[in-house]
Amino acid sequence: MAHLFRELSLGHSKRGAHSTTGSAPALTIPTKPTTMATDLPSPLGQLSAQLTDSELRLTAYEIFVAACRTSTGKALTFVSSSLSDSPTQQHTNGAASSPNGSPALQRSLTSAAASKMKKALGLKSPGSSSGSKKSPGSGSGSGPGKPKRAMTVGELMRIQMGISEAMDSRVRRALLRISAGQVGRRIESVVVPLELLQQLKSSDFTDPQEHEEWQKRTLKILEAGLLLHPFVPLDKSNSAAQRLRQIIHGALDRPFETGRNNESMQVLRSAVTALASRSSDGLYDTSHWADGLPLNLRIYEMLLQAVFDNHDETSVIEEVDELMEHIKKTWSILGLNQMLHNLCFTWVLFNRFVATGQVELDLLYAADTQLAEVAKDAKATKDPEYCKILSSTLTSILGWAEKRLLAYHDTFDSSNIDTMQAIVSLGVVAAKILVEDISNEYRRRRKNEVDMMEKADSSRRASRNQPNPLPVLAILAKDVGELAVKEKQLFSPILKIWHPFAAGVAVATLHACYANEIKQFISGIAELTPDAVQVLRAADKLEKDLVLIAVEDSVDSDDGGKAIIREMPPYEAEAAIANLVKVWIKTRVDRLKEWVDRNLQQEEWNPPASEDGYAPSAVEVLRIFDETLVAFFQLPIPMHPALLPDLMAGLDRCLQYYVTKTKSGCGSRNTFVPTMPALTRCTMESKFQGFGKKKEKTPTSQKRNSQVATVNGDNSFGIPQLLCRINTLQRIRSELEVLEKRIVTHLRNSESAHVEDFSNGLGKKFELSPAACVEVITQLCEAVAYKMVFHDLSHVLWDGLYVGEPSSSRIEPFLDELEKNLLIVSNTVHERVRTRIITDIMRASFDGFLLVLLAGGPSRVFSRKDSQIIEDDFKSLKDLFWANGDGLPSELIDKFTTTVRGVLPLFRTDTESLIERFRRVTLESYGSSARSRLPLPPTSGQWNPTEPNTLLRVLCNRNDEAASKFLKKTYNLPKKL
Repeated sequence: MAHLFRELSLGHSKRGAHSTTGSAPALTIPTKPTTMATDLPSPLGQLSAQLTDSELRLTAYEIFVAACRTSTGKALTFVSSSLSDSPTQQHTNGAASSPNGSPALQRSLTSAAASKMKKALGLKSPGSSSGSKKSPGSGSGSGPGKPKRAMTVGELMRIQMGISEAMDSRVRRALLRISAGQVGRRIESVVVPLELLQQLKSSDFTDPQEHEEWQKRTLKILEAGLLLHPFVPLDKSNSAAQRLRQIIHGALDRPFETGRNNESMQVLRSAVTALASRSSDGLYDTSHWADGLPLNLRIYEMLLQAVFDNHDETSVIEEVDELMEHIKKTWSILGLNQMLHNLCFTWVLFNRFVATGQVELDLLYAADTQLAEVAKDAKATKDPEYCKILSSTLTSILGWAEKRLLAYHDTFDSSNIDTMQAIVSLGVVAAKILVEDISNEYRRRRKNEVDMMEKADSSRRASRNQPNPLPVLAILAKDVGELAVKEKQLFSPILKIWHPFAAGVAVATLHACYANEIKQFISGIAELTPDAVQVLRAADKLEKDLVLIAVEDSVDSDDGGKAIIREMPPYEAEAAIANLVKVWIKTRVDRLKEWVDRNLQQEEWNPPASEDGYAPSAVEVLRIFDETLVAFFQLPIPMHPALLPDLMAGLDRCLQYYVTKTKSGCGSRNTFVPTMPALTRCTMESKFQGFGKKKEKTPTSQKRNSQVATVNGDNSFGIPQLLCRINTLQRIRSELEVLEKRIVTHLRNSESAHVEDFSNGLGKKFELSPAACVEVITQLCEAVAYKMVFHDLSHVLWDGLYVGEPSSSRIEPFLDELEKNLLIVSNTVHERVRTRIITDIMRASFDGFLLVLLAGGPSRVFSRKDSQIIEDDFKSLKDLFWANGDGLPSELIDKFTTTVRGVLPLFRTDTESLIERFRRVTLESYGSSARSRLPLPPTSGQWNPTEPNTLLRVLCNRNDEAASKFLKKTYNLPKKL
């Protein structure tokens, strides 16, 4: 509400009575509502004198009678029924018709005259169907058959003010004596209390104590008017003031003689006259004994209260016009004018509304209408004394309105919404006057209140640092949301009278209030907890609801509501949730990576540990993955689809790490393939039996890659363990597909999932780990194949095949061992990997077969007739993998035999043709520079019948004199390494 008033920019309008334009000011809203008082302290000023309301009321009546008895006017006839049975009215006629009565007060009132003032103020007439209270003319004392009689203005005023008939008679007689002794003297030049004090003796009272009390009250009035609240400030050394003070204080202790010739009375008169005749303008035709602030205003307040019906304190009497005309006659004595009257009457109407339980809206509407006149007066004068009273009065009105409006959701509902409209109207006008016409005073007051509000807010923040504050903010968000809905539906239509976008301003205020809480909360949370998510989600929902109301309310504005939205900086609740979830994801992923490291160090890759042939660590990895995904989708967050890619990426990297670690230390093709031996000529000894029997280690076997020894010495890198690793990765690869399908199911059950979340599959798939599985499985299959052929079976391949006489060292031993290993592989490895790994073993076997033929060193020598043995052995090797159709497809086998089938014919080709072909391809490779001397071709390892090194190696192992001479002459190759 406070924010709304700060934004008010429309003109003020109330029931067509008046309107003003200009920007509305800011109202100061306290930090918490306070209990409404049944009556409000008067803002017209507090008296230093100890004068009761009844004493002020009697003084006011004396002034009223004194002022009116010197006035003349036409007589009005009035028949009053409302006062006919009043207890104080009995025998009134005698008093009213006393020959001492004044002509002005004796004029009769007529019921035919409708109250123009009540119409102007919007006050209902008697018998209104709108539920207004009864008027004096319809009081309980009237009715059919009861006599009606005429009543004078003076009689009406006496009864309204509750003055007894006896006191009224005394005052009238005294004033008659005064006027007889001071013919032609204007009443404003007379010190009424002084004259009454001298005229009324103890004999005029039936009770001496009553006279004493009356005398003391009169002296206190003189003290208040001349000493405590003088019109012109007193000098401390003023002798008249000192004398008067002594007399009054002495008289308050003992009775004071008031006879005309009494010396004390003469001293009193002298002092009073001297003080009352002081004037700031140098004119002495007015006696300034009751026109000092705030005494005169409090006296006038008592007079204005007489317009309210004694039978119904919420109603203004029908005779208010005539009565107000006579009340204004006191201005000359009290030093008042129309502006002060307007201000005082506004306060009296407003205070009566508050004091009577705030039930009669007509009084509030009347105060609102009267306040429009005050607004005009405030623009017309800058008198400092008037502005001071104006500020005090408006501050009191505005403070009361603010307290009501601070808690307007609790104070008002559909049953009393009209009251809210009236209070807002009154508050707006009061605030506008304060800001526009007496802004310095208002701003000073506002600064003090802002300081107070900041202290209160600090205390509130301190109280919030209590245990378990989290759920409170969620409840608060819900309450604020309900408050906003109520605001939109019930109050905003009323407030739109003063602001075109009342709902938008209201929700912007609510948004800002909750922002103070949620921003501090967000800055203080470090981890994802159910309470934290509950608060953040509640804040996010609240913000969306508030923004929607603001947009709907501002749709007709020039900017479409952008200005209001700019005043509602986002809470960033969703971003806070997302950040917390990302922290949660990182924590889970980091823990999982630590677990992978720890378990891989302990993993033995022992197939018997799992009947499915994969490692226990993989089972745990997959279980933790699944639990992590389930935990993620159980998080009470609204953005699972948006944050899923972050989780998937983290798990993907973690699994990729596991996969990569799985192949660590397992070697590769180059790890197990022997280093290519140096070129030598074959030895020509009979049947090469020396090499066959001694089985000397060749340089090649001694120069294995250093990693072979490491691999061979660790049981975790044997063929069964490598196959376990392959199975493990294949299991992971398969389970990832299952996990991805399960993620889609989770997404479908997610509260915030949309169709596009399912059409776009990027966030639901593992990108790195599946490819890593394929890559590592490929590498491990190749490692298994080459380890099996070149390491595990080296004793039958490299150290046995064709060593010495080819016919006596054929391929059968190798095939037997190979077949045993193939059986192990087929029974161990996963079926989806079986073809791949057997194909790699076949390829390694073919490579090993060629390596024996072309790089077997001097321990192997072949003649042309051995070519058939070689071809038959190779066919047997192929048949092992074909397995009569139960093994690898013949097409696949043929694909990998291309190189061998190209090289084998060289072994049956005659030496001269080989030499000639070698010369030709060498010249083709090296050009004309090779004509004088053939260069030694390097070993590429890529065997080919048209490649010089392949041809040269066939010649080196040819059991032929021509070959030996050619090699000796051309390259001088040794026969031994």
